Amino acid sequence: MNDNLPDTQSAWLRRVFHLAWPVILSNLSVPLVGMVDTAVMGRLPEAGFMAAVAVGAIIFSSVFWVFGFLRMGTTGFVAQASGKNSQPEVALAVLRALGMAVLLGALVILLQWPLGKLAFYLMGASEEVTGLARQYFFIRVWGAPFTFINYVLLGTLIGLQRMRAALLTQLALNISNMLLDLLFVLGLGMTVAGVALASVLGECLAAMTGLYLLRPVLRTAWGMAAGSACDLWEQVGDKTAIRTLFQVNADLFVRTLLLTSAFFFFTSQGAAFGTVVLAANAILLQMLQMIAYGLDGFAHAAEALVGSAYGGNDRRAWKQAIASSALLAFMMAAGISLLYWLAGSGIIRLLTDIQEVAQVAGEYLVWVVAAPLLAVWSYQLDGIFIGMTRTRDMRNTVALAVLVYVVLVWLTTPVWGNHALWACLLAFLSLRGVFLGVLLGRLFQTHNG
Repeated sequence: MNDNLPDTQSAWLRRVFHLAWPVILSNLSVPLVGMVDTAVMGRLPEAGFMAAVAVGAIIFSSVFWVFGFLRMGTTGFVAQASGKNSQPEVALAVLRALGMAVLLGALVILLQWPLGKLAFYLMGASEEVTGLARQYFFIRVWGAPFTFINYVLLGTLIGLQRMRAALLTQLALNISNMLLDLLFVLGLGMTVAGVALASVLGECLAAMTGLYLLRPVLRTAWGMAAGSACDLWEQVGDKTAIRTLFQVNADLFVRTLLLTSAFFFFTSQGAAFGTVVLAANAILLQMLQMIAYGLDGFAHAAEALVGSAYGGNDRRAWKQAIASSALLAFMMAAGISLLYWLAGSGIIRLLTDIQEVAQVAGEYLVWVVAAPLLAVWSYQLDGIFIGMTRTRDMRNTVALAVLVYVVLVWLTTPVWGNHALWACLLAFLSLRGVFLGVLLGRLFQTHNG
């Protein structure tokens, strides 16, 4: 049992908040990168440059998001090893995850031509924009190994409850990216290639920052190698551990694909209601996605605290971590709902000056106001189950929720239109929380037994 754990409810709440706020602050820095990309491209004489960067950025954000399992899986394994106070296990978990990140990054580089051809076919942009976006793509793709390494390093820092260090790596990434954008485009006169190169070098700098901050873990690995390099690599390549690593990451990969498909299905179904409704839905989806900026911090805190308690077999800490992180997450969700209720119309007007689109978005704003209070449980339970590396449960519950969601959309949207589509999306988010909540309830019974 860890003697450094909080001993009162208020102390637990302070601990959760202490872990959550750096993640929230880090999330708020992310949109600034996109704003700077847009701003520097907007100073160039042709709109094609801005469109090309937008197309390239969408491709990479979509592809890289699917590989987010590297961050989530690493957090669970590292948190549990840390809960056992086993530094060698932490080091082994990090080395295995780094190995997988490098291999997957190399695979993306090797497959860059077919991946690029498929991506540009699906995007369907004009010939001029596609030509410029290709410049962006074939430079940015070389950053894949560093992006995946950063996922692992971020997951490790979260698992070790070093959230301020995680914030530092993300700030190193985002600030360097913005400064290099300004240097390459406005200073050196580069265009699309300059923005892509800035992204790659930003990822490199963030990886170096993360590795520097993880010196204690790397020293442990070095000490193990100095004792016997053969024994170290034998432990890193342990078949049972590697099989577990691949299973966890495969579950998270499928889960992420299912989530992506659910939102893609929402957009495709919304297109049937016309261009104005489609545009209004896009604005409201942006507001829905902004919820993550507030809720991710408490989900990450749950990953670290629950994983540590679970790995250390500390039932009391496990329950306290779940309860405290859930309470603060709900309070944050209520605050976001209140903000959207009071200022939602103003936020919509900031995102569009097209009166018709703003008016239609306002008609469906009520669903986004309700969303944080319903979605918070799926966010939070994801964090809890990641900490316990119970990823099969996550995969299966998302699959079941997607199935129910699709059936509900087909049954209700022909009658009630876009309101039904939004109701079904919120039902999907709610069902994810309900299904995982049922499984967590069973775990509580087991721990009480």
